[in-house]
Amino acid sequence: MSATTEATLPQDPNVRGDVSLDEPVKGREALVRGGHSFHEVTEMVLKVNELPVAKTPNGLKFGIALGGAGFAMFGGYIGYLFWMGPGIWGNNNPVGWAWDIVNFVFWVGIGHAGTLISAILYLFRQKWRTSINRYAEAMTIFAVLAASSCVALHTGRIWMDFYLFPLPNQMGLWPNFRSPLEWDVFAVNTYLFVSLLFWFTGLVPDFATLRDRARVRWRQLFYGMLALGWRGSTRHWVHYEKAYQILAAFSAPLVLSVHTIVSFDFAVSQLPGWHTTIFPPYFVAGAIFSGFAMVQTLMLPARAWLGLKDIVTVKHIENMNKIILLTGTLVGYAYAMEYFVAFYSGNEYEGFTFINRSFGPYSWAYWTMVSCNVISPQLFWFKKIRTSVAWSFVLAFFVNIGMWFERFVITVTSLHRDALVSSWDYFVPVTEVFFLLGTFGLFFFLFLLFVRFFPVIAMAEVKSVMPQANPHWEGYGHGAGHGPGQTAHASAAHGAHS
Repeated sequence: MSATTEATLPQDPNVRGDVSLDEPVKGREALVRGGHSFHEVTEMVLKVNELPVAKTPNGLKFGIALGGAGFAMFGGYIGYLFWMGPGIWGNNNPVGWAWDIVNFVFWVGIGHAGTLISAILYLFRQKWRTSINRYAEAMTIFAVLAASSCVALHTGRIWMDFYLFPLPNQMGLWPNFRSPLEWDVFAVNTYLFVSLLFWFTGLVPDFATLRDRARVRWRQLFYGMLALGWRGSTRHWVHYEKAYQILAAFSAPLVLSVHTIVSFDFAVSQLPGWHTTIFPPYFVAGAIFSGFAMVQTLMLPARAWLGLKDIVTVKHIENMNKIILLTGTLVGYAYAMEYFVAFYSGNEYEGFTFINRSFGPYSWAYWTMVSCNVISPQLFWFKKIRTSVAWSFVLAFFVNIGMWFERFVITVTSLHRDALVSSWDYFVPVTEVFFLLGTFGLFFFLFLLFVRFFPVIAMAEVKSVMPQANPHWEGYGHGAGHGPGQTAHASAAHGAHS
């Protein structure tokens, strides 16, 4: 459909064209508000992507510069870590695992919402996912890259990491494939590869749109290469739908398997506080919980700054908040079950570990975790809060904080007081704050570059759920209110389908 035809399509009288504010609508709400045509959606989504580089909005420039500075600091910190060794961290005996593992589990969890929104909701034919899946898919890629950096650095002697791979060497050493740490390598790499394919496949039709609209040679070449020769033919769409569905089917089990394997890092040990069978479902629920919270944290400012309130509506925000409420309640249930299992088992060491978490030296971290992850999401039971953009952003931000503290509590409080009182110690971070900030710098630098040059909304998918995508849409007919504005294309469509 040409741009001229798209621009002159009549508007659907069933869609409230006067509603574009952040207010819920009574009855069944349209997934795209404002009665926009296909062409208007394209213009809205690509408004920032098609700007000349010199005219990048100042806010986006500042964000990219700040993220780039954090990324550069991270690179310098890695060099310093290589030179000095992990002694620059605050790890001690018995706290041999600390922020390196905490950051790894945190970022892997963040990446789970992308696959859930893109793959599982797609397989269940949830149309509301179309306005938010691109944010989530991009977030998945960049979060897994941040997590991978933690995996590479947490081994201590980083220059010996090649021992992780099954390569013949002069010492005859081979990885222990029974170790869950080795499983992490395969799980995270598989997750990254499949998620990257899934993300790129969904982008291909939108890359073709950017290619066809480009007026600068380098953009034509750049987006043309990424579009892979897409012309929008029937054959292209058939192959695209098949590939997308196959990748969704591959990705869905990864949501469960990857964080289950991450939980095995802890659960297969004999350490009180870690050795529990509830960890796999508990970690999966927590990953989805933190991932959806991060999607909200990224999506809400972006929809305001990029002018996408008619595409990412209050209905989308409310649905996200319902999932946050559900998974937050599951996480709270898991916290309670941990206590129940510890005391019901009769193992005094397990019982002590959980008493120590609640009332010991790290009680401040434990109650921060409970407040952010269990108490704050319960506010979403109230529709007024659930449909409020400001409240959604604040509570999602608290959830992100709480989920980082959850990983900290699980890791550090289970280690710092072991069976020998003489070896008890208190972990205090030294340079790890630069490690954490550096991973955030990497994440936001890549994400903001994505916002600048790639469409943050899956245009082809959003248009497929609009009323105009239905060949029997009454806007293509000669009904009341449609005669004067009707195009030749619309008339031909009406004649073909009536």
